[in-house]
Amino acid sequence: MSNPLRGEVIRLYKNLLYLGREYPKGTTYFRERLKAAFMKNKDVTDPEKIKKLVDRGEFVIKELEALYFLRKYRAMKRHYYEPEH
Repeated sequence: MSNPLRGEVIRLYKNLLYLGREYPKGTTYFRERLKAAFMKNKDVTDPEKIKKLVDRGEFVIKELEALYFLRKYRAMKRHYYEPEH
């Protein structure tokens, strides 16, 4: 793996690991799945393929952030608004 892409992959892994702390199914579950996903692709050497995988990881980060934001929004709504029933 070339040096700049290696740095991107490590940064992506660390960001995902950080975001996994609040995952609904638990940190351990998230960490195991994350490690398995990265280990599955550890032998990829084509820079284009690596870039696509990094882009997919960035998409996953955005999805996790949206999940966390929605969860926090729903909690705030439950605390401050009347039920609509």
